[in-house]
Amino acid sequence: MVILFTPALASIDCFKCVSVNGENRACEDPFHNNYSTSILESPCMAGRKNREGLFPATACIKLAGEYADTGVSVVVRDCALDSGTLTTDTEIIRMSHCGSFKLEGKYVRGCLRSCDDADGCNSAASSFLNFGLLLLTVLVAHNVRR
Repeated sequence: MVILFTPALASIDCFKCVSVNGENRACEDPFHNNYSTSILESPCMAGRKNREGLFPATACIKLAGEYADTGVSVVVRDCALDSGTLTTDTEIIRMSHCGSFKLEGKYVRGCLRSCDDADGCNSAASSFLNFGLLLLTVLVAHNVRR
């Protein structure tokens, strides 16, 4: 008797919302996820580069900043999927960063953070990995062991 096992597709649950100029209080910081269950998407599905359809997300993202031309604030919480390309500059979830970038054709100054450690991890800035701090910790630990 042959039994075939098909692995279940795991997806992370993420908060999905947009707030421009503070219009959507449930999406803004400080974020209170106990009041925001209506914007928690479970399972969260995302698009994949060069593929049609939606796929189980592997990370949550949070963008917080302001439009460069108007100074109007914008917060976006969503889910994303690593498309498997070789470079981090084309994969939004591989590296959190701050600076300027385009959102729907408009320049935004702010920070884009990604996380994949827990469902709903895009609820607060403190749960996001600070890559610089992690790198510093690894370097210090490595030098101490020498």
